[in-house]
Formats: sequence, structure tokens, C-alpha cells
Amino acid sequence: MLPLRPSRLSFRPLLLVAFVLVGGLLGGTALRAVVILDRLMAQSTAASAAALDLTSSAQTLAERTLDMERAARQSLILNDAQLRRRYHEEAGRARDALQRLVDQGLPQRQAHRWLAKIEVVDELMQGPAETALDRERTSAQHFRDFDGINSGIAREVHQLIDARNKALSQRLAASRSRLMQQVVFAIGLAALLAAGLGIWLARPFQRLERAIVGLGENRLEVPIDIQGPADVRRLSQQLEWLRLRLTELDADKARFLRHVSHELKTPLAALREGVSLLEEGVTGELNTRQREVARILQHNAAVLQERIEALLRFNAAAFEARQLQRRPTELLALLHEQVEAQRLQWQARELELDVEGEPVVAPVDPDKLGTALANLLANAIRFAPLGSSVRVRLSRAAGRARIDIQDQGAGIAPADRERVFEPFYRGERQPADAAAGTGIGLSIVNEYIAAHGGRIELLDGAASGAHFRIELPHA
Repeated sequence: MLPLRPSRLSFRPLLLVAFVLVGGLLGGTALRAVVILDRLMAQSTAASAAALDLTSSAQTLAERTLDMERAARQSLILNDAQLRRRYHEEAGRARDALQRLVDQGLPQRQAHRWLAKIEVVDELMQGPAETALDRERTSAQHFRDFDGINSGIAREVHQLIDARNKALSQRLAASRSRLMQQVVFAIGLAALLAAGLGIWLARPFQRLERAIVGLGENRLEVPIDIQGPADVRRLSQQLEWLRLRLTELDADKARFLRHVSHELKTPLAALREGVSLLEEGVTGELNTRQREVARILQHNAAVLQERIEALLRFNAAAFEARQLQRRPTELLALLHEQVEAQRLQWQARELELDVEGEPVVAPVDPDKLGTALANLLANAIRFAPLGSSVRVRLSRAAGRARIDIQDQGAGIAPADRERVFEPFYRGERQPADAAAGTGIGLSIVNEYIAAHGGRIELLDGAASGAHFRIELPHA
């Protein structure tokens, strides 16, 4: 794999370079294939022309030999100088044809036999007129020998053409094999080059995707520094700025909540102390109406203090949600653990609590996810009627762990469904036999689940009770 280094070029020029490299490799291979094919075609054409020339020269030699025989025998019988000159002309043409055959690869022994025989005939053409008829008969015998020599030359020519055709076929096969190997090698190299360049260019975008997912899962403690082309570097810097900005906003929110809570707790403590002094009669005995007013003040101060403490707990939970300690956790075992921890509560209400599902392992913070599950179970137990059941189910869907918790209580009022996860919001349907809640339980659940990159939703369509579903990624 190519090392990922910073580049001043942007992604688009680098992608163009990658296409040029791959295209150049394939184009060079195609051009080489064309050159090799052209050379093979030229060799084939030359071999065909040489074969035609050999065949033509052999035929010319045979034809000139026949012409020589006619001219020689007629010259000897008629003692005609014109016919003798014609014989010598045909003999010259025959020698030229034989020389072309020798130049094109005819074995020397065949040429020597033919030349030796023509020398004998040339000697027979010389002599007195009285011996012309004897010399004519002798020359006729020698010309019959020419037929065998010419036939041998024709056979040699055919063998020579066959050998050359076979050699050319072997060269063609070898060139085709080499060309096929080069094409296969070039295609394989181009595929490897394309894959390597593709992976090299895609790695920054994979890291960008992981960085964006990390921001979505509220993992703000991990710096974002992605090496790559210039445009990827710019996007990385913008994501790092966004991470720092989100961190600052979270810190500002937490600091604001701490300051507000602290500023409210001090005067509230003084107020409660003052009301206590009034009730105890330190400043004088109170009449009945004054005691009633003091009691109301004391009650409202206690409620306000409870709200402030709930705000502090929510602020602490929101801060802790950013400090996840993930490790592979068996979710079904975690569910059984939380159910067992609240056994006294659901047994006191005579509830039947069923846990179903298959083992699923996910990288989560078991403490914080356990707190979220405990809050949901506590709500389900609190709202479930006496003697009813609470159903808890763990399943897997499209690579995500899914946890369903459903009770048989009064459910969530339609007007409350959109605000059920808001801090300090309490719905209109509250159990008559339980103390009023603070309204931060589901908010803390939402914070912890969102910190894991998951989501929690209130499902519609339940026949009775509330049906909450948690979905966690990376299961």
C-alpha cells in the first residue's frame, strides 16, 4: 500500500493522474500489440512473396530447360546458328533462374548438378557437322536427365517453402504467446495500479467518514487530523474546527448549568433557613394563617431545591456521556444484571418481568448504558399496573443491537410524545400510587444513548403501555 502523505494537489488532479497512469499503461500495451501485429503481418507478406518467387523461379527453370532442349536439338540437326544463339540465350535465362533459387536458399548440390549437366550440353553443342546427329542423340539423353534434376529442384523448393512456413508459424505462435502474456500482465498491473490508487485516494474519505461518525456519536475528545490531498486537508481542518467548537459549546453549557445551580442553591439555602426560623417561632409566635404560609414556603423551597439538584445530576450525566469507556460487552447479560438489580421493586408490585433475546456483543460503556437501561426499567416498573408484566427483548437488525422495553401501563399521552425526552418534562399521565418524578430520567437515557451513537424512540401503535426502543450501532 502506498504511504499516505500530504499533497498540495487537490483530489481532482490526483484522480486525473491515476486515470492517466492506468490509461497510459493499457494504451502502451495496445500500441505494442499493434506494432507486433504489423511486424508479423510484414513477415507473413514477405514469406508469401518469397514462396511465390521460389515457385516462379522453379517453373521458369523448367520452362527454360525445355526451350533449351528444343533450340539445342534443332540447332544440331539443322546446323543453324540462329537456333544456337537462341539456345545460349535460353541457357542464360535458365542460369539466372537457378541463381535466384540459390540466392533464396536452394541447396548448392542441386545447383551444381544442374550446372554440371549444362556444361556437358554446352560441350555437345560444339563440334563438326559430321557428328551433329550423334551429339543430338547424346544431348537428348542429357536433357532427359534435366527432367530429374528439375524435379529434384522443385521438390527442394517445396520443402524449403514448407520449412519457411513452419518457421513462420512457430514465430507467429511464439509472438502471439508473448503478446498474450504481455497483455495479461499489463491488465493485471493496471488492475493492481487502479486498485492501489483507488485505495490510496479513498483512505482520506474513509477517515473523513469515521471522523464525521465520531462527531455524530459525540466523541469530541479525538482530534481530527487527516492527511491527503489539499481539499481533503481543508475539509479535515474544518471538521477539527467544528469539533473544537462543539467541545467549547458543551463546556459552556456545562459551566452555565453549574454556575446557575450554584447561584440558586446559596439563596435557596438561606430562604429555607429563614422559613425554618419562622416556623420555629424564633422571631415570634405565628398564628394559624402565618404557619400555613410558612409551610407552603417551606414546601416550595424543598421542591425548588430538588429541581436544582436534578439539574446538577442532569448536567453531570451530560458531562459523563462524553467520557465513555467502551469495551466489548454482552448486552443480554447486562440486561439480566439490571433486571436483577431492581428485583425488589418489581416483585413488590407483583410484576412479571420477561427478558428475551440472543447474545449480542457490542463496544459500549457498560456503566452508562446500564444506567440508561436502569432508568427505563424503573420507569416501566413505576408505570406498570400491579400484577401486570414488563417485556424486555434484545435483537439484532442490520448490524445494530436493538433493545425493546414495553410495559402495560397507561402509556404516554399523545400531547406528551414529542417532549418526552426533554429535561424536567413530566407527562400528564402519572401513576397515582407513586411519587412524582423529576422529569430527567428519560433525558439522561437520551444523553447516554446518543453518546454511544445510537438512538432511542417511543414507538407508536402499542395496544397499552409505553414501548421504548434503543438501537446501538456496531453490534
